Amino acid sequence: MGQIIFLRHGQAKNNTDRVLAGRTEGIPLTEAGIKQAEHTAELLEHMNISAIYSSPIQRAKHTAEIVGQHNSIDVIIDDRLIELDMGKFTGMPYDEIINSHGNVFMKFYNGELEIAHNGVETFFDVKKRVLGIVDHIIASHPDQNVVLVTHMDPIKAMLSTIVDLSATNLFELIIANASLNIFREKDQKFSLSGLNVMHTSRFDQNW
Repeated sequence: MGQIIFLRHGQAKNNTDRVLAGRTEGIPLTEAGIKQAEHTAELLEHMNISAIYSSPIQRAKHTAEIVGQHNSIDVIIDDRLIELDMGKFTGMPYDEIINSHGNVFMKFYNGELEIAHNGVETFFDVKKRVLGIVDHIIASHPDQNVVLVTHMDPIKAMLSTIVDLSATNLFELIIANASLNIFREKDQKFSLSGLNVMHTSRFDQNW
């Protein structure tokens, strides 16, 4: 039985600025985000990791590199782990988006047509590519523990394939920066064994 461990990137500047970065490049981890990634790297040291895959976006790639260096594993970049394309909303502050277009995040999880009409990748398409790399991991690393460093919505996409979550549940669920979300796989069947696993020093934070 192998484990597929989805790791959200550490805190980045777009998180503290409350801006929807999407696939915008050049947005670094904050100092706090780097420390979060270092703490998570220590947790993974005890989990017998055999491979690390990462989104190409800077904040995820840097997180993956910190984990890889600590565990002496090279990082493999895979576009299927990329942040979702936010279309016309890319670079906009959250409050501005809500004020001008309503709750686009709920519309995204509901699969409403307005999302695609604004150039935003659909949740269905996010699921499709995430399950694509998961199938690749199962075939390439049978019965091994593999880390996939990515973003919040690809993790929610994986979670929603094995847990029955409504759009409201998905919207309200926060995947913490630099948290581990652990899925066990056996005979291509999944079970959730860890959600928002993080260094104990972070349990009292406000997200």
